[in-house]
Amino acid sequence: MKAGLVILTPAALLAAPFPFCSYVRQAQVEASFVAPAGQVEDPTGEGFLPPTVHVGVGQRFSEVAQALAVAPRGARVVVHAGTYVEPTLVVDRPLELVGEGWPVLDGQGEREILRIVADSVTVRGLVFRNVGVSYVEDRAAIRVKEAGYCRLQGNRIEDAFFGIYLGQVHDCVVRDNEVVGRGGREAVSGNGIHLWYSRDVVVEANRIRGHRDGIYLEFVRGGNVSNNLSRENLRYGLHFMFSDSCVYTGNRFEENGAGVAVMYSKTVHMEDNLFANNWGSAAYGLLLKDITDSRVWNNRFVRNTVGLHSEGSSRIRLEANQFRQNGWAVRLLANSVDNRFEANVFVGNTFDVATNSRGARSVFQGNFWDRYRGYDLDRDGWGDVPHHPVSFFSLLVERNRPALILLRSFFVDLLDLMERVLPVLTPEGLADKAPLMSPGVRGDQGRGDRGGGR
Repeated sequence: MKAGLVILTPAALLAAPFPFCSYVRQAQVEASFVAPAGQVEDPTGEGFLPPTVHVGVGQRFSEVAQALAVAPRGARVVVHAGTYVEPTLVVDRPLELVGEGWPVLDGQGEREILRIVADSVTVRGLVFRNVGVSYVEDRAAIRVKEAGYCRLQGNRIEDAFFGIYLGQVHDCVVRDNEVVGRGGREAVSGNGIHLWYSRDVVVEANRIRGHRDGIYLEFVRGGNVSNNLSRENLRYGLHFMFSDSCVYTGNRFEENGAGVAVMYSKTVHMEDNLFANNWGSAAYGLLLKDITDSRVWNNRFVRNTVGLHSEGSSRIRLEANQFRQNGWAVRLLANSVDNRFEANVFVGNTFDVATNSRGARSVFQGNFWDRYRGYDLDRDGWGDVPHHPVSFFSLLVERNRPALILLRSFFVDLLDLMERVLPVLTPEGLADKAPLMSPGVRGDQGRGDRGGGR
């Protein structure tokens, strides 16, 4: 076999992990950023170098618009330190727009700053400031429209309406940007990173706060959202609608108005994310609404009003997640069917599982519950008696929310005692028939003769 050559047989492809195709596509995107025609030969003989155009004090051009107007395809436009107040800049040919010394492009609170309408454009090292609020258009610091193979990396966006707006794009990368909105009210705040009707876009290692939604995806296919920090946004850390075959991993969603919403989508992979400190009367870590055939694996839900809320969702695999110190760890409505909870850890939650029905349409198998009072006589690691995670009091609260006032009362203690002695009032089908005795078992462990296989 030649060095560097990898052969994947059909069997190997079938055995590949869930997000395999997304990772392959990301590698293709990374490999596609080749500077187009218009380069000049490198005198060292090492290939070709793009022509360079400089903007700034003492340079050939004093305005960015002048440089963009004359720069050839494949040029490198270097903007030196300073503040540039110009009409909306338009990039209509493949080139690289680079800042040195953090130059500032100022929209003066009146206009969009940069619009990209060409393929293979790179923008990095610039500060975008003061995008004007508009009630008739979605003004953005950077807008990419009907283009592909663009890279927006290492920029700072301050006091923006919309931060980065990608509409009808493909094979683009948005990486390592600092996006800070003005906060305040939702009506005067747009989204930090906004994707609409796009495909195969990588959103990675960005830091977003102070916007309506930190990251927003609508009608997106093959998106990869990874290692971002989205916090202190007015509504959602991530809002995800009508977007199939997407992956989001390694993100942190903290202190947002209502956590993360994944809605009306299928084949979504959610792995190794943190949902923390999302508090409020309608707040949750993760909302799953009308999604199907997806996986929620190895995430942490910590100190949320509701850790995970599932409504109208089906065939979801929820495995090896941690639910700690939430109000409700899981709210599973009756219209969520054929879901499987396995090897999850429930510790310190007010309610571990709540539902609005006594019916059972999902399966709990081999999870760890800190409230489990059973025993393990054969010492195989699983409890010998089932655990009922839905308390009778949680059913009362679902039907009459003011009953929460009784939460720390003797009445609730009495209900819990009655339930343990005679567990006939809570959904029998939602019982975990083989609960874990230790929280250390995760992932593919714990399956087999206990009925955990699929």
